[in-house]
Amino acid sequence: MPDTQRPQATLGAILRVFTTLGMASFGGGLPGWMHREVVQKRQWMSEESFLAGIALGQVLPGPNSVNLALYIGQQLRGAPGAAMAFLGILGPPFLFILGLALLYGWGGDLAGLGVVLGGVAVAGLANSLTVGLRTARRMRGLWPWAIAGATFVAVGLLRLPMIPVVLVLGPASIGLAWWSARDA
Repeated sequence: MPDTQRPQATLGAILRVFTTLGMASFGGGLPGWMHREVVQKRQWMSEESFLAGIALGQVLPGPNSVNLALYIGQQLRGAPGAAMAFLGILGPPFLFILGLALLYGWGGDLAGLGVVLGGVAVAGLANSLTVGLRTARRMRGLWPWAIAGATFVAVGLLRLPMIPVVLVLGPASIGLAWWSARDA
């Protein structure tokens, strides 16, 4: 659907959606939930625009999910939209986590609490993997897979710092994309 035909997000709706997302996503997986709410359910953004936000959120300093929320809010309603997304994603969840920390200090040694928290973390991981698989389905040709594989080996297996890996593989990826498009 062209961006001109997409439903317009109000500032209140942005705040509600990101507050709900921030409160519901304990243990990670926020980009997957954001995709579901913003692209699939509400159709506020295109898939391509959302994936651009994920890429941008990963290369900027700070938590990826907060960067993505700021990007989405800015794309939807400019600076006020970014402010609403930021307040929603961090404000109420921060207060909730503060309350949980107090409760954990009081009853952290209760049997079964670790099992429950582990299960919630697995659900967040599964959601993150879903977003990764959606992204992988859109990769065409050998070069994107080579760059993804090199990134996995460098960061995941060799444990190299992310910034030098991005500084090397980012320009390489852009150059390979340009070279592939030139030959097409």
